[in-house]
Amino acid sequence: MHALNGKFLTVILLTALLLAVLYYYLSVSFRVVVTFEQEQEAADGRSAEIVQKNHVFHLMAPDQVRKLWDHNYLLYKQPSIVEGRTDVVTVTPWLAPVVWEGTFNPDLLDSIYRQQNISVAATVFAVGKYIMFLKDFLETAEQHFFVGFRVHIYVFTDRPEEVPKVNMAANRKLTVLPVPSSNRWQEISARRMELVQKLIKEKLQGNTDYIFCLDVDSKFHGRWGTESLGGLVAVIHPGYYWDPRSKFPYERRPQSRAYVAEGEGDFYYCGGAFGGSIEEVHLLAQTCRSNFEADAAEGIEAAWQEESHLNRYMWVNKPSKVLSPEYLWQDFKPRNSEIYIIRFSGVVKNYADIRPNV
Repeated sequence: MHALNGKFLTVILLTALLLAVLYYYLSVSFRVVVTFEQEQEAADGRSAEIVQKNHVFHLMAPDQVRKLWDHNYLLYKQPSIVEGRTDVVTVTPWLAPVVWEGTFNPDLLDSIYRQQNISVAATVFAVGKYIMFLKDFLETAEQHFFVGFRVHIYVFTDRPEEVPKVNMAANRKLTVLPVPSSNRWQEISARRMELVQKLIKEKLQGNTDYIFCLDVDSKFHGRWGTESLGGLVAVIHPGYYWDPRSKFPYERRPQSRAYVAEGEGDFYYCGGAFGGSIEEVHLLAQTCRSNFEADAAEGIEAAWQEESHLNRYMWVNKPSKVLSPEYLWQDFKPRNSEIYIIRFSGVVKNYADIRPNV
């Protein structure tokens, strides 16, 4: 009798223990699942926010059908993948578009970005005698640079009183930002990344979509618009696009943080025209500034200052869109046959007259 009672008690205890273990396992599993789902939802929310902020996975065209009623809908020629430019390369090895005349439909692109109500900033440095180029830059920008969109041009200058008055269209603004002058044009060039970084952080984040950093000693001749938009946008230098990379004027000293080794590099990009989304350009400017300052602390100045650091950055961080030399030609060069249009170009000048230490 006592033996039976002992066995019965043992069975009850084991059953209770198993039930307790099972309850603990189920409750822990439930908490883990709930916690994982909550964390996943939060992560998905953050990811969606980051994606929405930094990337455009597809371009949404206006609803054609709805616009039939007002006869204002957009019709365009059927695209083709077997016809088009055959004299130039239109995509990089990492599958970024290379923008040439004849590779895009401006009306279609404008209709896509206009409904997004995008805003575009442009920076230009008019320091010292370079102020003489500002009037042509601003007047031609009114004619060709993102016409019909919200544009805000920021002029950095040590001569704010000499900034010309230019009539600007609606939704276009100009802000003058005083900066100190310098006795070395190299320092003026090198400080641009610092000032661009500061501008984005203090004035542009949260209210501007894209930014382009452009040379003042240049002028617009043709459309520069929505076809140029991208995350990180580089412009092919007109002086080197026919050359092998062994001839590119990269910084070749390993001691510099702008160093690009022999046999490396994709294209040689302009320091006088680059841009992209606010987030991407801020990261570019921050990195180039940091590398420049670290070099300077060790007594090193890269061969072409910011342009050298820019080329190093874009060798590692591939541009998502590359603009052809149409977007920064040189006026002293004859136009090559593949250049159907010159959109923006550096004017002819005597550097001895305008640079303080030449």
